[in-house]
Amino acid sequence: MSNFKEWLKAAGIRALRTFAQALVASIGCAVVISEVDWLYCLSASLLSAILSILMSIAGLPELKQEEQPPEEDAK
Repeated sequence: MSNFKEWLKAAGIRALRTFAQALVASIGCAVVISEVDWLYCLSASLLSAILSILMSIAGLPELKQEEQPPEEDAK
């Protein structure tokens, strides 16, 4: 269970950072702040965060992999 909590924390931090980066990039595309399409910015950022969580399932480099003993050849 401890591994899951560590993974959840690391994946959540990564997703939050991805959300913030996508939001800043979306806002930066507008010429002036009054032209920002907030619904588009928030939905694109949310999608980025969801994709980040899904990609985290494959593995997170932040988490140290437990070393497993090498397998011996069975004779």
